[in-house]
Amino acid sequence: MKPRAPGRPSGDPAGRSAVRAAGWETPVTVAELVDAGPLTGARMFGDGDSPVHQVRIVDELSVMASVGPHTAVVLTGSAARGGWAVEMAMRRAWEQAAACVIAPAGAAGAGSGELLAERLGVTLVFVEEDPLVTAVRVASAAASPQAARTQLLARCATRLAEAGASARSVLGVLNAELPGTAVALVDVHGTVLAGRRAAVPDATPHNTSGKMLAELLVPGPDGSVLGRLVATGAPRSPVWAPVVAAVLGLAVAPLTAWAATERLRAERSFAWQQALAERLLADAHEEDPRTQAEPATTGERLPDARTKAADATAEAAALGWSVHGPLTAFLLTAHAPHAVDDATARAALTHALGPVPVLRRDGGWAGWSPQPPDRLAADLARALATLPHPASAGLAAPAPGLRTLAQALLGAHAAALVAAPGAVARADRMGPAELLAALPAAVLGPPAHVVLAPLLQADRDGTLLRTLAAVLGEGGPLRAADKLGVHRNTVTTRLERVRAAGYDLDDPATRLALHLAVHLHTST
Repeated sequence: MKPRAPGRPSGDPAGRSAVRAAGWETPVTVAELVDAGPLTGARMFGDGDSPVHQVRIVDELSVMASVGPHTAVVLTGSAARGGWAVEMAMRRAWEQAAACVIAPAGAAGAGSGELLAERLGVTLVFVEEDPLVTAVRVASAAASPQAARTQLLARCATRLAEAGASARSVLGVLNAELPGTAVALVDVHGTVLAGRRAAVPDATPHNTSGKMLAELLVPGPDGSVLGRLVATGAPRSPVWAPVVAAVLGLAVAPLTAWAATERLRAERSFAWQQALAERLLADAHEEDPRTQAEPATTGERLPDARTKAADATAEAAALGWSVHGPLTAFLLTAHAPHAVDDATARAALTHALGPVPVLRRDGGWAGWSPQPPDRLAADLARALATLPHPASAGLAAPAPGLRTLAQALLGAHAAALVAAPGAVARADRMGPAELLAALPAAVLGPPAHVVLAPLLQADRDGTLLRTLAAVLGEGGPLRAADKLGVHRNTVTTRLERVRAAGYDLDDPATRLALHLAVHLHTST
């Protein structure tokens, strides 16, 4: 027969050929039946690696002689009465190369069947429901493995549709439907945003969850990478990995929709996104975000504080905010009170900088970005140009992470204070001149005039004031003489006249007061 060309054949509904190409018709294994099939919730002893080709109902142990290889033996009647009967059935199953023995839960614990499962290599499964009902369901899955696996996908799709737009609920469905597999949503830095930490080997010490089964990229609403869905565990069948990948694929769209919903929420509510940013800063002082993850086992529950911190980190990822360093803090301030509102400031900043948090801080609007200072300064300049009223901005030196961002925000505020209208100042480039320029002249001007009054009365032509400014600014008489273009003895003589006016130039506090007063006087 001539091979088909790549692609979906005509008349092949829902891409069923892709399922066949993935080998989904491969017989199901006992472990697959327990983890994601009709035996979900049953107790299994043994590895469950054997494929199941058929089912045989055994109501008397004598029937075991006619059981064929790879048969799921379902015990009922006298064959399921007590641990001794189960033990004998296990020995006969081993002799017949059966796939497993399925017994009612009431037969458990009375014999050594569990130990025989490990010793003989024959899987033993205890079920709560009627064994006859179990036999019918297992027989259906064994007869049509592809249909059984497709039913898993259909069940997951239904539950995901009912779960709602939440990363936590989506990952909850995945981990519930794939109980033998650990699934998590991780960001580009490897932080677990939702799901089980056991899915990421580096997130849990001594992780023995198994091999990587599937990994899918999850796009954000803007096309950027929101994160990765990863699944690890023991391969339950030769095609378990593609089955898991198909299940994970169903969750990609709901996760992208969740991120879009969160971004719309942030657009509509400045207060909500500010509260989230404040929570991230507060949580950073409590615990490292890389440990903020869901339980490593289904029975484990996180403390409420850690759960909320994990949710905050996930919401930040949905909004496109960076929580990993280096981070550069910024602050924008308007020069006219109430000239710019919260919505306008946030719109200008996010349009120029991309997805960043914006929160009210120190009379302006602060936030952080993963961009380096040079690029961020240029982006902030564009944001300032779009505002309807004069404003300025400041940048801090890059911080290693959220834990040190509070201090960095103080630096950004200091830089914003010295920035001219329409300009961006950087704290890491702020020297004495910039610091002096930030002094509020309107407030300190009158006290400065009082400090200099004796000198101004003695200095008719301003020579003493210029000389004092040069000495204080240059750090001594010699450099001041060079700047003024006079002999050093001339500078020394003038300083003596300053001392005669009542100033002790050897006193550090006096020098500081004079330096500030001279700067304010000369600048105004």
